[in-house]
Amino acid sequence: MSQDWNHLREKLATRLAPSMAKDHPNLPVVKEEGCYYYGVDGRKYLDFTSGIAVTNVGHRHPKVVEAIKEAADSLTHGPIGVIQYESILRLADELAEVLPGDLDCFFFANSGTEAIEGALKLAKFVTKRPYIVSFTGCFHGRTQGALSVSTSKSKYRKFLQPNGLTYQIPYFNPYDPRILDESGIVVEAKAIDLLEEDFTKLFKYHVSPEEVAAIILEPVLGEGGYIIPPASWLKKIREICDRHQMLLIFDEVQTGFGRTGEWFAAQTFGVTPDIMAIAKGIASGLPLSATVANHTLMQQWPLGSHGTTFGGNPLACSAALATVEVMKEEHLLDNAKVVGAYARERLNKMKNQYEMIGNVRSVGLMIGIEIINEKTNKADGEAVLRILDLALKEGVLFYLCGNEGEVIRMIPPLSVTKQQVDDGLNMLEKAIVTYLEEKYQPSNNR
Repeated sequence: MSQDWNHLREKLATRLAPSMAKDHPNLPVVKEEGCYYYGVDGRKYLDFTSGIAVTNVGHRHPKVVEAIKEAADSLTHGPIGVIQYESILRLADELAEVLPGDLDCFFFANSGTEAIEGALKLAKFVTKRPYIVSFTGCFHGRTQGALSVSTSKSKYRKFLQPNGLTYQIPYFNPYDPRILDESGIVVEAKAIDLLEEDFTKLFKYHVSPEEVAAIILEPVLGEGGYIIPPASWLKKIREICDRHQMLLIFDEVQTGFGRTGEWFAAQTFGVTPDIMAIAKGIASGLPLSATVANHTLMQQWPLGSHGTTFGGNPLACSAALATVEVMKEEHLLDNAKVVGAYARERLNKMKNQYEMIGNVRSVGLMIGIEIINEKTNKADGEAVLRILDLALKEGVLFYLCGNEGEVIRMIPPLSVTKQQVDDGLNMLEKAIVTYLEEKYQPSNNR
């Protein structure tokens, strides 16, 4: 690392907003490739974050890099509508082939929260209804409209008073005693009955269903803790929407592009929404997202009702085309299923060995490792932060999620191998052992 960069890093706290620059763990890097980051310290770090579920085909995949370079020789900016260009048209055509059901029409933007904003606006515009129902614990972004339906942490909404005419009901909770049998196992029928009860109360006391434009949710709770509902629970929401002529919006910003072992979680669970928000893994790190619906629905959203300057950038569209091609050629959906199952098997063995590992929740390569206090069985976010620091010292990068930061988020590139999973989980296990030694032998602490 150059001396000039060293000097710039010293200014990090004053030149970048804390809300941008003070995330965890602030690892200084000089390069990324495949499943690895290369640090300024000369070390190679195994990356189990994929840039927060973005580089699903791996960092700087050669085909993606080449596509970007070739695109830059022709166009770097394309205000679609003012001009037309091939990459955005080809991408729309390619995505229509892999999206579920009849979702085949796109409004391209730049980020996940923009895709959510578009989905909310589209739903209200076509239904002429004012209200949206979302679920407690879901995260949909931090812009004002998206924030009105985001409830994963109260700090995201602090002092902002989001007023998006929204109501919330509880997301599926695998710990809710009302849906468990005597052995503590979830009874799906009870979960569905509870969901119906929650909607009945909502419609009886808070808002009539005739005023609700859409129900929005993450098909797998992401930032809220990697909670995976039964398919039957999601199907019941689809049924409720159909019953009351409400639209169903899936936020697949994190679950999309192979993360769950299918192109989208909608296909994993067999539930097709009316509108979908996609982003993150779509373009392997370049800013791109889309609000997606079927042609008939989208045609009701005329010129001027929504707009963008940078959405569908030609470089990003070219990267997305290469990303889709790589996923097909390298059979990454299959790899997500096989290696994801392998990782879960290893983690379950670790769970049996270490009491501080609570539930291991996974679908494909979307894996959550819950950390609890062994004595109280309560969520332990403080332990998670220390374990992640220790894991980084070993050479592997994880991230966290959950309302109290109690879940280790394991989201490696979909190209990850079983050997890399072994390497990463061996390092995680060493971190857990070190943490326990620190905790129970304070004299050796740090």
